[in-house]
Amino acid sequence: MKYKIQHKKKDEIMKQVLDDDKMLDFLVIPSGIEGQHDINPVNIQHSTFNIQHFQKTICFIFLVILGANANAQLLENYIQQAVENSPQVEAIELQYEVVKEKVNEANTLPNTEFGAGYFVSEPETRTGAQKAKVSVRQMMPWFGTITARENYRSSLADAAYADIVIAKRQLAMQVTQAYYQLYALKTKQEILQQNLELLSTYEDLALNAVEVDKASSVAVLKLQIRQNEMREQRELLMGDELALQSKFNNLLHQEEQPIMVEDSITIPEEEPMLTMNDLELHPELEKYDQLYLSVKNSASLNESESLPSIGLGMDYIAVEERPNMNFSDNGKDIFMPMLSVSIPIFNNKYKSVERQLEIQQEELRAQRENRKNELDSRLKEALQQRISARISYQTQQKNIEQAQDAEAILLKQYETGILDFQDVLDIQELQLKFQLKQVEAIKNYYLQTAIINYLSN
Repeated sequence: MKYKIQHKKKDEIMKQVLDDDKMLDFLVIPSGIEGQHDINPVNIQHSTFNIQHFQKTICFIFLVILGANANAQLLENYIQQAVENSPQVEAIELQYEVVKEKVNEANTLPNTEFGAGYFVSEPETRTGAQKAKVSVRQMMPWFGTITARENYRSSLADAAYADIVIAKRQLAMQVTQAYYQLYALKTKQEILQQNLELLSTYEDLALNAVEVDKASSVAVLKLQIRQNEMREQRELLMGDELALQSKFNNLLHQEEQPIMVEDSITIPEEEPMLTMNDLELHPELEKYDQLYLSVKNSASLNESESLPSIGLGMDYIAVEERPNMNFSDNGKDIFMPMLSVSIPIFNNKYKSVERQLEIQQEELRAQRENRKNELDSRLKEALQQRISARISYQTQQKNIEQAQDAEAILLKQYETGILDFQDVLDIQELQLKFQLKQVEAIKNYYLQTAIINYLSN
C-alpha cells in the first residue's frame, strides 16, 4: 500500500504563509521512479502548472498499470527459482534416487555358490579312482519373498519422496515470508521519506511564522529534531533491508543483487475459506503413513524370510579309468543333482523381529497423532493471528482517516491565525505510527498466510 501525502492539504498549508504580494503557485509532481514502479516522495516545486507535467504524469500512470500484472508474478517466480536452484532440495532428491535404486537391489537372489576340490587321496570305486570334484548350488527364497522385499523398499522410497515435497514447501514458505518482510521494510522507508518531506513543509511554515511573531524558534527546533529521528529510523531500516536482501539471495542461491517487490499490497476484503480436513493431506503426515506402510511391509518380509529356503545344485566328479580292465562305465564321470532345504528351526530371531515391528507400528501411530496435533495447533494459531492482522489493518485505516481529519481541523484553525506546531507534531507522529502499524499488519497477515499455505494448501 502506498501512503501518499495529501497534496490538497499541503497546498492549504503553504497558501497560509504567502502574502498577497508574494503569491506563488505550488505544484506537487512525481519526481522520478524509485525501484521498479515506485513514485518518489512528493516534492513541492515553486513553478507554474504546465501541460508537459500533466503529460508526463499520465504516461507514468499508464506504465504503472502495465507493470501491475508483472509484479503479481514476482513472488511466484522467486519461489520457482528458489526450488530449482536449492542445493538442499537437490541433496534430498539425490537421497530419494538412492532409496529408489534399492528397489532394484531387492530383486536379487542369494549368491550362487561354486566349489572345486582335488582328491589328494583318491578314493577307489568300481568304475575307477575319483580325481576331482566340482559343485554349484543356488539357494532360492520361499515364494513371495522377493516381492515382499520389493514392496518394503518401494514404501521406503515413497517415504523419501515425501521429504522432497516437505523441503519444497518449507522453502516456498521461507521465500514468501522473506518477500513480505522485504516489502514491509521498503514501504516503511517510503512512508518515512514522505513524512520527512511533510515535516520539511511544516518547518517552512514555522520559519515564516517565526518571522511574523506567530511562533517561536523552539517550534522550528522541535520539527528539526523530529526529522533527525525519522532519518535515523529510515537508515536503520535500510540496513535491515540490505541484510534481508542477502538472506533472500541465499534462498534463491544466486549472487547478490537487488530484489524487486510489489509496489502495493493490500489485505483481501474477505477471508479465504479453509477446512481443517486439508491438514490430513499434509506431506508430513503422509510421510508417517508411508513409514507405517514400510514397517507393515517389513513384517510381511520377515514372515516370508522365516519360511524354508530351497537350494538347487549339481556335483560333478571326475573319475579315472581303471587300467587293464574292459567293462562298461569304466572311468565314467559322476553327475549328481542336489536339492537342499534350509529350515529355520530355531526361529526366535524372527519372532523377536516381529515383535519389534509391532512396537514400531505403535510408535509411528503415536508420532503421527502427536505431529497432527502440533500441526493443527499451529494452523489454528496462524489463522487466529491472520484474523488479528486483519483487525489491526482495519483499525489503523480508521485511525489514519481520523488523524487526517484532525490535521484538517488544525489547518482550518490556521485561517484564524492560530497554529500550534506541537499539535502538528503530535498529529504527524500519530499518522506515522498508524501508517507503520498498518504496514506491519499487512506483513503479519501474509506471514501467517505463508504458514497456512504450508500447512493446508
